[in-house]
Amino acid sequence: MKRKDFELPSREITPFGVYLRRREFMGRALVAGAAALAPGLACGSEAGGEGPAPAVGAPPGALEAAPSPLSTDEPRTPYDDATSYNNFYEFGTDKSDPARHAHQLRTRPWNLAVEGEVAKPGEIGIEDLLASFALEERIYRLRCVEAWSMVIPWIGIPLGALLARFEPTGAARYVAFETLLDPEQMPGQRRSVLEWPYREGLRLDEAMHPLTLLAVGMYGRVLPNQNGAPLRLVVPWKYGFKSIKSIVRIRLTRDQPPTSWNVSAPREYGFYSNVNPEVDHPRWSQKRERRIGEFRRRPTLPFNGYAEQVASLYAGMDLRKLF
Repeated sequence: MKRKDFELPSREITPFGVYLRRREFMGRALVAGAAALAPGLACGSEAGGEGPAPAVGAPPGALEAAPSPLSTDEPRTPYDDATSYNNFYEFGTDKSDPARHAHQLRTRPWNLAVEGEVAKPGEIGIEDLLASFALEERIYRLRCVEAWSMVIPWIGIPLGALLARFEPTGAARYVAFETLLDPEQMPGQRRSVLEWPYREGLRLDEAMHPLTLLAVGMYGRVLPNQNGAPLRLVVPWKYGFKSIKSIVRIRLTRDQPPTSWNVSAPREYGFYSNVNPEVDHPRWSQKRERRIGEFRRRPTLPFNGYAEQVASLYAGMDLRKLF
């Protein structure tokens, strides 16, 4: 499709990390107070350029994975942007806090417990998981409820493949997830921002859907701590807070499990949390989003652009009520 005259090619777009450092660059040329600076991104003022972008540190080790046909062909968000602008309240509420503090997290050894309505409950260590399943690379969009989005090449295994190993019973209808609880390693848990540990949940058919990924890496590398190491969920048609990080427990249940943001603010965050431009957050519109690395907003796509694959899961449901 021919680009319109007013549209910039991606190579001319200022990288997000550079955008965050704009005050540093402007300060070299301007005397203090000589110029007012532009406001921060639509995600809020947390990372609105109050100093240099946080250091990401040395890249983690490489992971080999087969490319997946489920991937989008959209341009990827730069690695430094995807690893320095994160929501991970266990390390602080500022978007730059995870990259600054997540080095405290020890990701080896790490065990994942799978329990509840399964015939074979048990644990699997991260090393056994990596050795037992073929890894795939999937380039997925990730949409934040705060109206920003990224395109990230995730590496992982289909969640359904893992759950099948533990043999869900006929009574299983939901899948509940739980993050590590350790305030010594996760200083954000010392504050009552949320009820800790962080919890999330899916319906079983959502969890078993081929798009649902248990990620162990990104950009061909081991998952950085600030992005949810060593295991995180990626559900690309839902808002990003559903993609729970640093998972230590999965429980299959008969009843819908409580989830952290729904417990904290039920009017604002529903259990399903599907990306839906027709259902606004009570405090802002969800109709448009800003892709990290871009300055112009774009329309939000139903189910984050994955409607063809997942809309049938919600046939007959009132998606304004069951948001």
